[in-house]
Amino acid sequence: MTSIILNPKSIFANDIVCSPEVNQPTWALDVEEGQTAVPEYGAGASQWDEAPATTPLQSEIPARYRQMEAAELYRRIEKARSLLGDKLVILGHHYQRDDIIQHADFRGDSYKLSQEAAARPNAEYIVFCGVHFMAESADILSGSHQKVILPNMAAGCSMADMANLDDVLTCWDEIAEVLGTETVNGKQPVLPVTYMNSAANLKAFCGENNGIVCTSSNAAAVLDWAFERGEKVLFFPDQHLGRNTGLKMGIPLEQMILWNPNKPLGGNTPEQIKQAKIILWRGWCSVHKRFTVKQIEKARADYPGVRVIVHPECPMDVVQASDENGSTEYIIKAVADAPAGSVLAIGTEVNMVRRLAREYPDKTIFCLDPVVCPCSTMYRIHPAYLAWVLEGLLDGQVYNQIAVDETVTKWARVALNRMLAVK
Repeated sequence: MTSIILNPKSIFANDIVCSPEVNQPTWALDVEEGQTAVPEYGAGASQWDEAPATTPLQSEIPARYRQMEAAELYRRIEKARSLLGDKLVILGHHYQRDDIIQHADFRGDSYKLSQEAAARPNAEYIVFCGVHFMAESADILSGSHQKVILPNMAAGCSMADMANLDDVLTCWDEIAEVLGTETVNGKQPVLPVTYMNSAANLKAFCGENNGIVCTSSNAAAVLDWAFERGEKVLFFPDQHLGRNTGLKMGIPLEQMILWNPNKPLGGNTPEQIKQAKIILWRGWCSVHKRFTVKQIEKARADYPGVRVIVHPECPMDVVQASDENGSTEYIIKAVADAPAGSVLAIGTEVNMVRRLAREYPDKTIFCLDPVVCPCSTMYRIHPAYLAWVLEGLLDGQVYNQIAVDETVTKWARVALNRMLAVK
């Protein structure tokens, strides 16, 4: 992507949006230096999710960046990239807006981007245009001499926040009271599996407890690995990915129970826990929760023969009503490989879907959800923040560095390396 994208302050100004706040300036929720505020995820799909009190806030960036036109921001970002040279690598997640993606050295899903960072030891600065848990993973996998930077500290993830370490530890203890902790036939009673979309300390929890990390691409292979070592799996934080993967593996619904951290035993009886094969954490992605079977039915009515592809973070009924489901990388490859003239309805974040539609004009590609509702936290990364952190580096200032505790890093890396070894 080489052209300057001259977007207005809101890139969705001419769309039907899920909330009027989507068209507010991105920095509307930033706080003045030294001030506090109640954390919010911001406009978009997670707007109605409750952000924990520990959610990071973004301090106001200098007014000059907020007032710059798109062309000036583009010029400054590209100039900083040129001056920093090989000392800098910019990573852009697929869900980022186009006026960010155009500056990325690499684009991909969260794990692919972390691998790209780790493969470039000469880069002193890794600027991750994504969300907080992604920057944490990049810090875990990168060298100690590298600094990972998140342009907007408020770019979190509501799904990742739905499972916190205290609640998971309570869950772990309650399950142990029911199942015990004794290993039988070489298997522990339950083994923890966390989705990549989780906090670093939960990855570390898995590492310390013989568990593992998974992505949406390798979830089935990881669960196979887990069941070789554990009688049951505690899967967090995304119930939908866990359930959809379990069904794909032939595990019946009655052997997958939902754990609500706000209820004793997660809202289950001891017998239900004993009979379960997978214990699913009560978490979800607010972007993918928006997709419905009715949207698929309308797409099929409007475009007979349409190919419907959704992300496995979508609810079970949506995945079952689709033609295919897969990770962002899977979806991108499926679109690229589809013959000219194909019609594809996609169930994932709108920025990525619209980018695919522009990159493949010989195909009809559209988002299943007709109402534009972007990922709230990905949307917090605006070129103004990218220009600010890059020009700070030129001045010798490192803004918004993400640094994971050494002990957490050690055990999180163990869990990630176990995943890497899964074939």
